[in-house]
Amino acid sequence: MRPLKTIIAGTLALLAAAPLTAQTKAAENKKPNILFIITDDHAYQTLGTSKNDSPVALPNFNKLARQGMVFDRSYCANSLCGPSRACILTGRHSHMNGFVFNGQRPLDGSQPTYPKMLQKAGYQTGLFGKWHLESDPTGFDTWEIFPGQGSYYNPDFISLKPNGKRQTKRFPGYATDVVTDKSIQWLENRDKDKPF
Repeated sequence: MRPLKTIIAGTLALLAAAPLTAQTKAAENKKPNILFIITDDHAYQTLGTSKNDSPVALPNFNKLARQGMVFDRSYCANSLCGPSRACILTGRHSHMNGFVFNGQRPLDGSQPTYPKMLQKAGYQTGLFGKWHLESDPTGFDTWEIFPGQGSYYNPDFISLKPNGKRQTKRFPGYATDVVTDKSIQWLENRDKDKPF
C-alpha cells in the first residue's frame, strides 16, 4: 500500500499539470496570423534579405526577414504587376487564370484564390493599396484599393460602402504611408479572437 502523502502529492501534480496541458493544446490549435506584403519592382538581391549585402540599407526589410519567412526559391510567373498578382492570388499561371496583360480584361473573381481559402478556414482578410486587376477584389472582408496604378501623393482609394456601392475618396499624404496607416488601423480594430 502506498503512503497517503505520495498519493496526495501525485494527485496535486496531475491537477497542476492539467491546466498547462490544456493551455499547450490551445496554443497548438491556434492558427498563426499571416501578413502578406507585396511590393513592386524589387529584385531579391536589393532587399538585403539574402546572404548578399544590399546596395541600399533597408533595416525594416531585414527585420521582417529575420522575424518572418523569406521565400528564396520563389519565382515570378509573369513579371508584369497585375498578372503577377493574379498568379500569386490564384496559384495559376497567367494562361490559366486569364490575366495575361495589364488592362487586357478584369481578373475573373470567381476563381479559387488563397484569400477565399483563408476565409473558409476562419481567417479575417483585408487588402489595402495596389490591386491593378481591373475588378473588385474577392475573398477579402475589407478592401481599399487604388484605381489602376494609383498616385504616389494624395492617392484615391476605391472601397465598398455598407450598401455595396463603390466609392472613391482621396487621402492626403504619401501613398505608402497612407496604405500603412490603413493597414494598421484595420489590424488594431479587427476581431482579436480570430486570426488574420
